Amino acid sequence: MASAPAGRLSWVDLPLPLALLVLGLVGTGPAAQNTGMPAPPLAYVLVVVAALGLLLWRLRPLWNLVVTVSAALLYLLLGYTYGPIMLTLAVAAFGAALWLPLRRAVAATGTVVVAALVVEAVATVANGRPWSDFAVAAGLAIPAWLGIPAAVGVAIRVRRDAAAEVRSAQARRAVSEERLRLAQEVHDVAGHGFAVIAMQAGVALRVIDRDPAAARAALVAIRDASRDALAGLRAEVEALRTGLASGDRGETGEGPRRPQPGLADLPALVGRMRSAGLPVTLDGPPSGLDVSPAVDLAAHRIVQEALTNVLRHAGPRASAWVTVRVAGDRLHIEVRDNGLGDSIDRDGQAAASGHGLAGMRVRAASVGGVLTAGPLDPAGFLVTVSLPLSGEDGVT
Repeated sequence: MASAPAGRLSWVDLPLPLALLVLGLVGTGPAAQNTGMPAPPLAYVLVVVAALGLLLWRLRPLWNLVVTVSAALLYLLLGYTYGPIMLTLAVAAFGAALWLPLRRAVAATGTVVVAALVVEAVATVANGRPWSDFAVAAGLAIPAWLGIPAAVGVAIRVRRDAAAEVRSAQARRAVSEERLRLAQEVHDVAGHGFAVIAMQAGVALRVIDRDPAAARAALVAIRDASRDALAGLRAEVEALRTGLASGDRGETGEGPRRPQPGLADLPALVGRMRSAGLPVTLDGPPSGLDVSPAVDLAAHRIVQEALTNVLRHAGPRASAWVTVRVAGDRLHIEVRDNGLGDSIDRDGQAAASGHGLAGMRVRAASVGGVLTAGPLDPAGFLVTVSLPLSGEDGVT
């Protein structure tokens, strides 16, 4: 992963370097006095350079490491006593681990540790210090002073990157689920409309010569079905456009521009199927039924797809029966026909070219429901579905 993007300094970059600058200027002298050593002007200059180098710790973490570490190591090489400047060294190591790519951060921290050990060894010889002091610095002080902040920075970096990856995966999942939802809506809207249009067109062709009035009625039905299908497709396209536009701003799309169909629209759906030539008997839904919007839409689409399958596959003499009941906190729907079926797998799977039953199962599962489908003996097909009224058990 790349280091932090370059940019301009902002106010968030100022407090830490300024605090360390003040601490260094105030604390370097007393730290030197405690060891009986002076703090010459050059020591203060190096404190200033090391602290101001931290202004780059977010924007240019490698440059920050080079500037701050160079000033701090020169401070040690000149034999000045440990003081507040060591805090800038620790912060630089932390910043490099936090903002640099992991491999570069490890390499940079390792290089700084080695350089600090070399500088400490040279300072020990040049200033006549006992080697026991070097052993303590090499074995404890330097690795802890640099290694612990670097380890903390790496841990925060790994956690931050993992959280970013989780958010990215969630975003990809949301996009994928929206695409599947849109595909299912388009399939249901267009498939139902085209099935009605095809059936009415067949009726019109058969009666156009001997019964112009019936042919006219079929053409009117084709016109109405095509308008409904086109309106549904436009609503889904508008929902997609709205979602993309608002998604660019991190907002939630407003969804389709027209109300979604539900159980209250089943009589109209049954009327369209009857006009297409399929006798349908509707029993329910109960009056005053209170269901969640998601369950309402899923129930309507499942009944619509089931009747569309009957229209397509059950044969010209088939009839269908739709029953909608409530038992406890569950909504039970049954769609049954008495057709022979000529292009559907009577074991309950859609034909190779279709996705109707699979889509109905997905719709039911999306709100926490269960759908079963299978042939009847000696003829016909049955689709049953059980949905929670609230849809709270559904997956998202």
